[in-house]
Amino acid sequence: MFELAAATSSDPGFIAQSWQILQTYWPMFLRGAGVTLLIAITGTLTGSVIGLIIGMIRTIPVNPTDSKLKKGLFKVINWVLSVYIEIFRGTPMIVQAMVIFYGLAFATGKSMPVLLAGFVIVSINTGAYMAEIVRGGIIAVDKGQFEAAHSIGMNHWQTMVNIVMPQVLRNILPATGNEFVINIKDTSVLSVISVTELFFASRSIAGINFKYFQVFLITCIMYLIMTFTITRLLRLLERKLAGSATYTIHGSQTTPESEIKVEDTHGR
Repeated sequence: MFELAAATSSDPGFIAQSWQILQTYWPMFLRGAGVTLLIAITGTLTGSVIGLIIGMIRTIPVNPTDSKLKKGLFKVINWVLSVYIEIFRGTPMIVQAMVIFYGLAFATGKSMPVLLAGFVIVSINTGAYMAEIVRGGIIAVDKGQFEAAHSIGMNHWQTMVNIVMPQVLRNILPATGNEFVINIKDTSVLSVISVTELFFASRSIAGINFKYFQVFLITCIMYLIMTFTITRLLRLLERKLAGSATYTIHGSQTTPESEIKVEDTHGR
């Protein structure tokens, strides 16, 4: 009994234990964080491209004068895209990971590399959410801009690329950043298919030394550092895209008195 008490009293404190774990296993923590960021970044970028393409397709106008074949084709395409969006927005990513990874192995007899599988799963999931975000951003653009573009001979794609999308990209940046932060956290579900991201690495470390609280407290801090840093960088990008709040409206090219100077009232 006295020996047990002596051994307990000689154990290092909680902070010392956590620091010792970090010093011993920092390469595993770092590799896990690197895989998490890699999948989150590539998945978010690819998903955003998917969302942009789907958003533009789903907003193509169908005129009453169009042929029945064209109307039917657009109806089928919209139905397929709607099914894709509803499925991937309506099911958890952890279930999607199991179905895609093990379903593909069952259908083909070959397993996809786990890192590639994680990238595909996050990209497809993000694409479904981004499609609706982009569609909302396109709808929010004033219809008069579409009419003005069509009046000077632009087709739908030219209008989208040159007029609508620059506005949409700036307007949906906060929602895209939010999706990026969510993906950093949601990569943890990919541990079910053995992707060696941060949560998987942390679980492996905790299984070695059985100090679960200390290990996952370090993991929590690492997730917080990643999400906080990304959030700050995206806020800075938003401010850069917003431009300067101080500018001059030239009401007349010959009369300086007609110029209106707008001052920055937000301290930027």
